[in-house]
Amino acid sequence: MTHVFLAGASGAIGRPLCRLLVEAGYHVTGATRVPEKAEALRNLGVTPVVVDVFDAAALRRAVTAAHPDIVIHQLTDLPPGLDPKLMDAARARNARLRVEGTRNLVAAAVAAGATRFIAQSIAFVYAPGPKPWTEEMELHTDAPDPLGASARAVENLEEQVLESPLESVILRYGKLYGPGTGFDVPPPEGPVHVDDAAHAALLAVRRGSGIYNIAEDDGTVSCVRAARDLGWEPGFRLNEVLSG
Repeated sequence: MTHVFLAGASGAIGRPLCRLLVEAGYHVTGATRVPEKAEALRNLGVTPVVVDVFDAAALRRAVTAAHPDIVIHQLTDLPPGLDPKLMDAARARNARLRVEGTRNLVAAAVAAGATRFIAQSIAFVYAPGPKPWTEEMELHTDAPDPLGASARAVENLEEQVLESPLESVILRYGKLYGPGTGFDVPPPEGPVHVDDAAHAALLAVRRGSGIYNIAEDDGTVSCVRAARDLGWEPGFRLNEVLSG
């Protein structure tokens, strides 16, 4: 049986991804930093582990104990509904997750003997230019903050993952909506439902390498590469599949 270590298992993408991985027959260890969320993960058929990604030693022990073949990075720290009053602090936390958290998780994956690493990124920090944006286009790292700071943190995350010795996949998600996001309808300019985002990560467990945009086709970003290499297309809904 293939073992998966999922960091961010209790998040908006992590929860449906847990269900998909378990349904597909993977043994899943799901990491959360919140002890109260461990039981919910266990109810999904996941082996929960409570660990802070910024505690490099504890994270390494947790990942090594799971003996994963594949490590999935779905770590974020954002307020419900992207509350504007809380976003300044959230952006700083998210930037730290992308830089320091990624560094610790990649190191732990390598130490544990994993062979594949899948990481969440974002598809809405491209530099201005003709749309739809494709994966080869530059990120807007020289934009004024806070956009520039976010783009630089994303660039750092992606470089760490792609330059590691692991087989690597970067999923540049569009703007999330659906359960757990605070948004019930698609936002403008490259939305993606959390079930579609989770499905992309499931597909990436088995195939693909490099960077993929993952978003609905509204002319903002191109997902041709994800369709070709991963077999991904928008419209997947978890409850319909598992109840069908």
